[in-house]
Formats: sequence, C-alpha cells, structure tokens
Amino acid sequence: MIEFEGVSFTHPNGVLALDNVDLRIEKGETLAIVGENGAGKTTLVRHVTGLLKPAKGRVSVDGVDTRTTTTATLSRKVGVAFQNPDHQLFSESVEAEMAFALKNFGFEPDVVAKRVSWGLQTFGLEEYRGSSPLILSGGEKKRLTLACILAWDPDAVILDEPTVGQDALQKERLAGTVRMLGAAGKTVVIVSHDIEFLWPMQPRVVVMKSGRIVADGPAAEVMQRREALDSARVAQPQLVAFGQELGAKPERPFVDALGARRFIEGRRP
Repeated sequence: MIEFEGVSFTHPNGVLALDNVDLRIEKGETLAIVGENGAGKTTLVRHVTGLLKPAKGRVSVDGVDTRTTTTATLSRKVGVAFQNPDHQLFSESVEAEMAFALKNFGFEPDVVAKRVSWGLQTFGLEEYRGSSPLILSGGEKKRLTLACILAWDPDAVILDEPTVGQDALQKERLAGTVRMLGAAGKTVVIVSHDIEFLWPMQPRVVVMKSGRIVADGPAAEVMQRREALDSARVAQPQLVAFGQELGAKPERPFVDALGARRFIEGRRP
C-alpha cells in the first residue's frame, strides 16, 4: 500500500508542486494520474521512492516512512519508469542494463541470465542485446526501462508517460502488460496524458490540478465529470463524449468501439 498524508512540496524555485495531498493506493490497484503539465503528477510519483521528500506531511510504502529509509530499499518494492529514459540508462550494453539491478539486488547468475532473456524477448529488444542503449529510439529506450523494472519483479510499478514514442502496436502490448500486472496482484500507477490509452483499461483515475487532487474515482465515473476535467485541462475519452452526445444515452459509457456499435445497432428501427 502507498499512502500520502497531507503532503506538500515546494521546488527550489519556489513553485508549490504538491499542496496538502491525501492519497491512498491499495495493493493490487491500477491507478491513472492525469492532468496538464505542471499539475504535480511526476512530483507526486517521485515521492514514492524517496527521490523527493515531503516538506510537510508523510509518504509511506507498506507502512514504511519514505523519509526514514533509502531510495535503494524502496526501489526493491517500487519500480519506476520515468518519462525520460535517458535519466535511467547508463550501461555499455542493453544486456548489461538489464542485468545491473538484478545483480545489485542479489539474484543468482542463472536467474539473472533467464530474466534478462525474458525481458529482451518480451519487449522486442533481443536484437540489441550487445548494443549500447544510446542507439535505441525513444520508444525502445522506454521499453528497455520497463523490461529492467519488471525483471526484478517489484510489488508496485510506476509508469510515467509510458506511451510517448510508442506506435499503436506497442501501445496495445503495453496495455496487455498492465493488465497482466494487475491480474498478478501488482500495484500499477500510470501517469499519462494519453486518455485514449487509459480508458479501455478502466483504472481508478486521479485528476490533478495545481498540485491538488480535484477528482478521484473509477474511470467510468470521473471521465463523465466534464467540469472537473475541463478545469484541469483533461480531455474526455472520445467514446465518453460520443455517448453523451447521443439522443438515447447509454446507461454506462462505452468502453470500446464494439460496445458503441452494438448500442447503436440495437436502437435502429
């Protein structure tokens, strides 16, 4: 469980990034955090692994105060793939990058080898095994950071703008990975502007504005609250907007295009 209790944080330049935030993320929950640039989304998740410490309030992971333990210890439980993968990649080869954390966490050599191969194959990076991470495209670097994290099997995974640089196929694979993690009981937190990517997964959604949480609840509920979304400059999913414009409105928002089609065909004369 991850918990924020009255957390505030101010950047060195004087900008208030988090303003008295209360948030509880349960084990096994899939949570999406949305909001415009500067809303405090990335600042929020950087507090989970202790990279940032609250100026006020408390952040805890499984009951442990992030101010009283190391980032390395927290990282064993919570893996974070940041928006800019260049901030995380440093090894001479893709294979060495995959193996680094596993060795650091004390995995046996044979386990390291198996997990490295699994990650490279699962995320389509096997051909780059001996290459420098620097030659990878932006999308490939993102996949590599995610593969590195999943290889050590943390209890929680935080993905900061994971769809940037990914094509439609890779987005679909990523969505499948998120669902797989959820089914395995992992806690997944996704920070994203990509509402169309998030919507079909139907996560719990937290909307942030100016360092505060202005909406929190199931996607099907939050994404219909136009006033809150507009104030935070968050677009509605296209299927939600479409359903609200219909003369005969559906009981629940359409999750996918097939549901919309069936609804419309069922009302044809």
